[in-house]
Amino acid sequence: MKPRIGITTSYKDGTQSISHYYIKAIEAAGGVPIIAPMLETDETAIAFAGILDGLVITGGPGITRGLVGELPEDLAPVDSVRDSSDERIYRAFAEKRPMLGICYGMQFINAMHGGTIYADVSNQQERSLNHSNGRGGDSHSVKIIADSKLYRTLNLPEIEVNTYHIQALESVGEGLKVSATAPDGIIEGIESTDGNIIGVQFHPERMGKAMMPLFHDFVERCRR
Repeated sequence: MKPRIGITTSYKDGTQSISHYYIKAIEAAGGVPIIAPMLETDETAIAFAGILDGLVITGGPGITRGLVGELPEDLAPVDSVRDSSDERIYRAFAEKRPMLGICYGMQFINAMHGGTIYADVSNQQERSLNHSNGRGGDSHSVKIIADSKLYRTLNLPEIEVNTYHIQALESVGEGLKVSATAPDGIIEGIESTDGNIIGVQFHPERMGKAMMPLFHDFVERCRR
């Protein structure tokens, strides 16, 4: 059977939404995308997690967990409904199966491990590049740490990535390590010490064939 991959969504004004790029990437890599609902009880979250082989935590608005500083005016905070649902599903999943965090998703995983997040990295770090496409930021290179799971997956020491984030990791949570950095030192990738959890600050689902090895590896690990 194809592995069943849960994919979280954005939430605003009572409506869930998700970019089709995530769904296409998982399907192209051989997985069955399953859209995660907004769940209000731990019991339902446990039951939902029980049908999954892997979990993708997608991008989103401003994360408020582990926040250092105040969110800027051009970044709305995550809705409490999504925040609570993501936590329920994450805890129900219990990190026993592969997990992929993308942008907000990487920040969320880091915060769940006790890490901290800059509210607006460009204003809080003087040397920071402009990492926000919405603020006129452009693509940039990312150095991949040689002994990381991400390096073994992509087999590249450096890649060019898109940039869609205003927030960034200040400190890395317990049990996680850095796997990639931007030229300004901003953390662009993290992973668990066993490589079961991978988080990236960029959006690989929007990078076409260049990032398909990441999704193929993720889905294959979910299959196993």
